[in-house]
Amino acid sequence: MLNRRLLRKVDLLLKKERGTVYKDPGGRLNICLCYPNTYHVGMSSLAFQGLYGMLNRRADVFCERAFLPDEEDIKEYERTSTPLFSLETKRPLNRFHLIAFSVSFENDYPNIVKMLQLARIPPLSRERTNKDPLLLLGGICATFNPEPLAEIFDLVFLGEAEGGIEPFLELCGRVAMKEKLLEKATRLRGLYVPSFYSVSYDKQGRIKERTALYEGTQDRIEVVRADTLDGTIRHTILTPETEFSDMVLVEAMRGCPWSCRFCLVGHIYRPVRHKPLEIVMKERGVHQRIGLVGPSLSDYRYIRETLQEGMETSITSVRASKRTLSLLGYLKGRRSISIAPETGSERLRRMINKRISEEEIIQVAEEAFKLGIESLRVYMMVGLPTEKVEDLDASVRLIKKIRGLSRRGTVVVSVSPFVPKPFTPFQWVGMQREEVLKQNLRYLKKTLSAEKGIRVFHEVVKYSLLQGLLCRGDRRLTDFLLRMNPGNWKKDLQATGVSEEFYLYRTRPFEEPLPWDFIDAGIRKETLWQEYMRAMEEAKDI
Repeated sequence: MLNRRLLRKVDLLLKKERGTVYKDPGGRLNICLCYPNTYHVGMSSLAFQGLYGMLNRRADVFCERAFLPDEEDIKEYERTSTPLFSLETKRPLNRFHLIAFSVSFENDYPNIVKMLQLARIPPLSRERTNKDPLLLLGGICATFNPEPLAEIFDLVFLGEAEGGIEPFLELCGRVAMKEKLLEKATRLRGLYVPSFYSVSYDKQGRIKERTALYEGTQDRIEVVRADTLDGTIRHTILTPETEFSDMVLVEAMRGCPWSCRFCLVGHIYRPVRHKPLEIVMKERGVHQRIGLVGPSLSDYRYIRETLQEGMETSITSVRASKRTLSLLGYLKGRRSISIAPETGSERLRRMINKRISEEEIIQVAEEAFKLGIESLRVYMMVGLPTEKVEDLDASVRLIKKIRGLSRRGTVVVSVSPFVPKPFTPFQWVGMQREEVLKQNLRYLKKTLSAEKGIRVFHEVVKYSLLQGLLCRGDRRLTDFLLRMNPGNWKKDLQATGVSEEFYLYRTRPFEEPLPWDFIDAGIRKETLWQEYMRAMEEAKDI
């Protein structure tokens, strides 16, 4: 029996939705698409929404959704022994053929374990039987380094769903036995079966050897990409219970032409693809409010035409450049605009390949205030490689200059600790230590918050460090994930014998095998190393 209180809450959410898909599950591949965070967060994800719609457009697939219950509901699930169930038909997750997790953030990894426990599905793949659903991992986290989750998932899809998930779905329709399905899946592009490989380590804890256990298993797995943005991944369900309320999200471009050295998006989503204007307009439909999504929308090929259409258009951020200056007039009447200088230091911007000058940043900010923007959000980082006190002072001066441009509006400074990511030139560097990050954040907040009209927010350092641990981790983090309490993760890490120093703070040599080296993301490791060496050279004071 399912708990009535939990059922009522789901029904209230469904009543507010427009676009929900209902099907007869009979004779179809039954998939539960899971997002390892709450409904509010998951339904704000265009990738999750797009995948739900894409799967349900197939006649042979029946796809429903499930999310991490909020804290109060988790207690109710546990108190009443109610198994985690899907939204649309209220079926327990353990009755589906396939459970697919779409994962965008490393700090959601513990939520995967929690959802499986609530669903009464053994979290470890080796503990599951043919009676349990097949577990598939997808999303950006799966693409750049799935290894911390390798012992949990049966299958991992590397890349963009519309580029290659169809052959796998067809295979699922033909092959019922799990072992046979996994064997055949390894022959498809982008499919990785973690249990078909073993990893050994040397005395220092570094990867010694990665071995394929079965003949015909690929040594390297290619990341699958969509050739064009044809609207396959698009907004499906409208609901007021999301970050963007009833706004339709439209992806304008994928990838970024600037390739900042710290940024994963600019490296793993190559080549840059622009969605044709007619498809953007088709996705917009009759809706008056759209949210345009892309990493550098100022560079979207049809940005001017899109903004000229007269609809209420919200954009994620603009690049502080001369090109943006010519577009700001179209954003008149918008309440907020975001720019991302990352740092006030010219030296550090040169080092991270952020090719914008202080003059351009000031010009864009000044024009935004002239247009009546109420809130100018400025994204900054601390903890970049080679960062000095002088660089922090430069960031303070830049923000004060921006504030001095106008008495109107608010400057909202959002500061994040730098986290080195796989497949970027900084994938080898160690993170700044916790005490240094906290000290630098306190300095920025104390110095800037004293200024009228400036508000400073920053990420919690311990969660940034957790992100750094998980994004570059390996299979030895499994026990940690199974027992982890996000609020006190360092204690759990020590209990499992995993070294925080080894994963977080040391700089790795080029010759050390990295956990994600088996992934072919279309960029050579040697090329990234050359960019890393160039960054260190450019970081030197002139």
